[in-house]
Amino acid sequence: MSELISLASLFLAAFAAATIFPLQSEAVLIGLLLQGEHAAWLLVVVASLGNTLGSIVNWLLGRSIEHFHDKRWFPVKQHDLERAQSWYKRHGRWSLLLSWVPFIGDPLAVAAGIMRENFFIFTALVAVAKTGRYAVIAFGLTY
Repeated sequence: MSELISLASLFLAAFAAATIFPLQSEAVLIGLLLQGEHAAWLLVVVASLGNTLGSIVNWLLGRSIEHFHDKRWFPVKQHDLERAQSWYKRHGRWSLLLSWVPFIGDPLAVAAGIMRENFFIFTALVAVAKTGRYAVIAFGLTY
């Protein structure tokens, strides 16, 4: 049961970190890696799934921005959103490989939704980026 709670906590932290909450899921991942009770690959998969799903929420918010952008809880400030849209227009879908970067990743995901990026392409690029970040952290701590 403790293993399930640990994995669920990592999933939720990674999910929330990709949405409106200012969390650092890397700290949870590192803590669990240092405990050594879970396989590193499993922790990377769980964190990646949670973080990718959080980015999908941001993509959906972008798709529905006309209904949400003026809400107080909306995760992206107007200035950041405009900057992300400009970046996205200039660099295209490949900019989603930077979706793991703090402060620009979330606005990029919202911008991709606004720009009507294909859901499957969006998900694939974001999953590669998010998984790569967690894999580098896990590899760095275990080797």
